[in-house]
Amino acid sequence: MNQTLVDLLERNLVHAETFEGRFDDVQDGQRPDAVTVCCSDSRVLQDGMWDNDRPGQLFTCANIGNRVVQRTAEGEVVSGDVLYPIAHTGTELAIVVGHTGCGAVTATYDQLTEGLSEPPGIEHSIGLLAPQLQDGVEALPDGIDRETAINRLVEYNVDRQVELLVESDDVPDSVTAVGVVYDFQDVYSGRRGEVHVVNVDGTRAVDALRRAYPELADRVNRLWEYDR
Repeated sequence: MNQTLVDLLERNLVHAETFEGRFDDVQDGQRPDAVTVCCSDSRVLQDGMWDNDRPGQLFTCANIGNRVVQRTAEGEVVSGDVLYPIAHTGTELAIVVGHTGCGAVTATYDQLTEGLSEPPGIEHSIGLLAPQLQDGVEALPDGIDRETAINRLVEYNVDRQVELLVESDDVPDSVTAVGVVYDFQDVYSGRRGEVHVVNVDGTRAVDALRRAYPELADRVNRLWEYDR
């Protein structure tokens, strides 16, 4: 047997011992405080970034490129993974979590600028991101280096996903949609693992966000304040 699996199962015993008494309040259902939409990336510690150790607090979704959209016969809609806690458990906070150096954003950038060949499943996911990033790629300044371009587009993608939530008829007005970027590459502040707020309900101007949400002022940061 793969030794990694053996090791993981041994570590699960530690988890089970630690959490044994923490599931009592969620035996009959869940009412998570927030739904988070993270990127499927092994470097993104989806509950760990919030220091969360309480079962039932966060409804965590993950996919390539932290997308909130899925394609159906009726067209593109908010993904059921994201919508479920909003529609059925009363969750009123949705957090889209992008991250620095995102591989999905990088792949989409490469597809839009140079063409890219991927297996069909990955191609499908990139195909859902590409329409959201096309305008962002075109708006990048001339001469920008690749790393900076990617991290600007990470923000741009987060903005577009928040916009999709805000504009969806399936998401009630009572839901607050927040966009953040998880930084583990010293891009924003030099504190690895810190989360930076870049968008709240479609507002993305740093000064406006800091005025509107003074309690978040020191956590609001952006790399790119573009016109659109």
